[in-house]
Amino acid sequence: MTYRFVFFDAGETLLYPHPSFAELFALTVSEAGCPVTAEQVNAVRASHAPHLLDIAEESGIEKGPSLSPEDSRIFWTFLYRRFLEELGYPDESLVELLYATFSKSSTYRLYDDALPTLEILKARHSLGLISNFDEWLREMLVELEVGHLFEVAVISGIEGVEKPDASIYRLALERAGVDPSEAVHIGDSPGMDAEPAESVGMSAILLDRDARYPDAPWPTISSLRELPDLLAQG
Repeated sequence: MTYRFVFFDAGETLLYPHPSFAELFALTVSEAGCPVTAEQVNAVRASHAPHLLDIAEESGIEKGPSLSPEDSRIFWTFLYRRFLEELGYPDESLVELLYATFSKSSTYRLYDDALPTLEILKARHSLGLISNFDEWLREMLVELEVGHLFEVAVISGIEGVEKPDASIYRLALERAGVDPSEAVHIGDSPGMDAEPAESVGMSAILLDRDARYPDAPWPTISSLRELPDLLAQG
């Protein structure tokens, strides 16, 4: 079928910390005098969860990590502290340095396949965004020169509701003015994107850039460049 609205996740779908989470983490810590490689960071990440937000419940926050600046700080400093402990550098000054680094909009870039895909799809569909992110994502999208492409942007840090809560998807559908069957959501997390989108009647496509989910039950792509042809097939 032809979808009226195509919704996207933001982090790790359209944009990423440059040059990558692991590389920037390693560079930041190494420049502070504590040698770490990206491979070591990725090994720690793989030992916990494929998706960083999958360990949110362990941080002790009562709701979600992007629902308030306070919860965001608690979650991310918990995660950086945990990584540093396993890397052998339990240093609070490094925790604060990492938090400052990853909280700057200048840290983030669009994936190479994001803008070309968005421009192709914009000619065929209405575009929307459903993202677990702090409220400064809206400003960052403008800085990255893609904010104007989205007719609807539902950001957890602004709305006070966070994926995988299905209500954030219902809110996006309400603002878009479309039936769930007329919308598809593309994101990189089964639990945060595909499952809750499907639970409200939307279609879901999983973006699996690193082949982390070989047995996923949803249509899966490894690059956004595959998306226009996939959607055209109906």
